[in-house]
Amino acid sequence: MESKKNSGDLLLRALREHRDRLAGSLSPRSLFSATPVIPLGPSCERCAHCGVALRVWKTRRSMVGTLTIGTFRARETILECPVCERKCVSEELRKLKPYRGRYGYDVVVYVGKAMLLDSRSEEQIQGELAEKRLSISKREVSFLAKKFVVYLSVAHKQSRQRIAQTLSLNGGYILHLDATCEGGSPHLICGLDGIPEIVLENVKMASENAETIVPFLRKIQEAYGDPVAAAHDMGKGIIHAVEKVFPGIPDFICHCLFLAAVGKNLLQRDNDTLRRRLRKHGIQGKLRQRARELKKAKIEKSPDLVRSLLKALQQKSHDGSLSHLMPAAVTYTLVLWALDGKKQKDGYGFPFDRPYLSFYRRPAALRGMLQKLNAVRLSGKRKDNKPYVTVIRDLYETLNDAVLRKAADQMQEKAAVFDRLREAMRIALPAGSRGLNDRGSRERTATIAQRVKKFCSSVERDEAQAQKQEYRKMIAHIKEHWEKLFCAPIIVSTLEGQEEIQPQRTNNILEHFFRSWKRCIERKAA
Repeated sequence: MESKKNSGDLLLRALREHRDRLAGSLSPRSLFSATPVIPLGPSCERCAHCGVALRVWKTRRSMVGTLTIGTFRARETILECPVCERKCVSEELRKLKPYRGRYGYDVVVYVGKAMLLDSRSEEQIQGELAEKRLSISKREVSFLAKKFVVYLSVAHKQSRQRIAQTLSLNGGYILHLDATCEGGSPHLICGLDGIPEIVLENVKMASENAETIVPFLRKIQEAYGDPVAAAHDMGKGIIHAVEKVFPGIPDFICHCLFLAAVGKNLLQRDNDTLRRRLRKHGIQGKLRQRARELKKAKIEKSPDLVRSLLKALQQKSHDGSLSHLMPAAVTYTLVLWALDGKKQKDGYGFPFDRPYLSFYRRPAALRGMLQKLNAVRLSGKRKDNKPYVTVIRDLYETLNDAVLRKAADQMQEKAAVFDRLREAMRIALPAGSRGLNDRGSRERTATIAQRVKKFCSSVERDEAQAQKQEYRKMIAHIKEHWEKLFCAPIIVSTLEGQEEIQPQRTNNILEHFFRSWKRCIERKAA
């Protein structure tokens, strides 16, 4: 029995040494010509409870797959105490794989990371593991990914005490709360510390109301204590739950999410009208079709056309040989410019970016430019200007839509007011370059509050704006959440000294977290 145990340990040690020597030059597939059989047994010889010598109870054979060795057959000798009948199994085998599992922990981790972090499909992972001498079905790959999530959850719960110690070294934790969902799926709510950006807890729930959020916050409170502060959006469920579980702590509303809510209330109706009317006229499809026709009929047949036109523009003269092609080339270029209007974004998303409004303004400008160009006859032939006329006709129905024009004008006016509020709050600024990474200016809260107060006063003093219900609701919204928007910054004590933090500036930590997971799912689904 002892010789079997020693031989098993020696064989495992020899395999590891052989693997280390060949690391980087050979794969597990080339280590063995046939599936190896490895004898394994417990390291103990006597019962830890009774002190009696153990005896063989039975031998269990099983197939095991690991990344380091590949697939091998484990012959495990299980020992039994003749007095208390306690069983002793191989510790080495338990370190390699879960009880009664076929694949090792390293395979579980590999599959989990490949699927959940790298967005690889079951089929791709199956092929990669085949190269490592591991035969596995796609169904098993999916199961191992789920098992990885369960193990990760257990490991996270077992690490709560160490996480709590880390949070205390940072002077406590700032609890950022947010929830996300896709369609009719359950809400995934997450609590994250805003300083080291550690996920503290997350759970799926049917709805985002106070009754379901309170137990979630209780779990965080039990594990990590009360936060230094909380930051979240304007969801009433989250606000009421935080007030109930953490009464008295500084409670902040994210400025970026607040602006997004205000902008949607202000611009959503006109934006929906623009979207529906533009879709009804199909102007985007018409312009794309014209661009394809011009490219196929003129541009592709004259590969040197663009280079020759650029040269003529630089020299401010041309020999007349390209006169009949210039209308097609110019129209093609301007149509592409008009189509590009929908892509003119700052990376913040609606309502900060207004792609339908930007796109609508381009065709209006395009018609004016084409009408001026149509008045010029470079070759003296009227038919050469046909590309101008064709596109002008395509634009007629869209640009003469009174409902569409009214919605665009109203949205333009409201967007100007909304952008003034963005300027006052100094976050998600128009023409900003940081997009969703924007954390706002590092000004003091009192300074920002003073500018917002001036903005509100200017809107209320403007007779035209003060009479409109949309602006009155906007001002009432700001006043309702004033205290949570403009709380004084909090001071936390860290290992590097005291630090002043304004948690209300942005809750984008969680927004980034949700977006990264959604991108992984979308890449995997694609």
